[in-house]
Amino acid sequence: MACRLYLITPAKLEPRAFAEILTQALDAGDVASLQLRLKEASDDELARAADALMPIAQRAGTAFILNDRPDLAARLGCDGVHVGQEDASYDEARAAMGRDRIVGVTCHNSRDLAFAAGEAGADYVAFGAFFPTATKAVKFTADVELLEWWARFMTVPVVAIGGITLENAAPLVEAGADFLAVSSGVWDHAQGPAAAVKAFDALFA
Repeated sequence: MACRLYLITPAKLEPRAFAEILTQALDAGDVASLQLRLKEASDDELARAADALMPIAQRAGTAFILNDRPDLAARLGCDGVHVGQEDASYDEARAAMGRDRIVGVTCHNSRDLAFAAGEAGADYVAFGAFFPTATKAVKFTADVELLEWWARFMTVPVVAIGGITLENAAPLVEAGADFLAVSSGVWDHAQGPAAAVKAFDALFA
C-alpha cells in the first residue's frame, strides 16, 4: 500500500477563512485524513471549526479526525479521534466512538505502547517526533529504524509525525510509513498548500 498524507490543521485558525485553503488543498490530491488539532480552543470553537471543515473533508473522501476529545468527536459525528498518552485512554475513546469509527493512538517512540494500542484494537499507531517541530514541544524523538521494524512485523497501520516536510519525508516513506502526518510542511509551503499536496502525492508515487 502506498504511503498517504495525514494532514493536521494549524494550531490556530479562523474556520471560514481556513475552509477555502482546505478546499484547495484537498482538491489538489489524495489526502487520507484531516486532524482538527486546536489545543487551546473551547468546545464551542471546536464545534464551529468542525461544522465548517468536516463537510469539506468528507466530500473529498478525507476522514475527519478530532484530536484529544472522544466525547466531542462522537457528539459532532467525526470520522475518528486521535488520543495522546495524556488524553483519554484507548478504551474510553473506543467506547465513545464505537467500533465503526477511527481511533488512533500516539505511541511516541515506544514499541510497548504501540504493541498495547495495536492489541487493544487501535486503527493506527503514531510514532514521533522524527524531526524538530515548532508545532508542539518535543518530549520524545523517534528514529527510522523503529518505523522499519513496525512495518516489517506488524499489520496495524503506522503514522509518522513531527516536523515532516517534503525535504525530509523520503526516508520515512522508504521505511514503510503508511501515513505521514504533516502540518506546517503543507500549510506553510512556499508555493502554497495545494502545491505541497501535489508534491507529496508525487513523492508517494
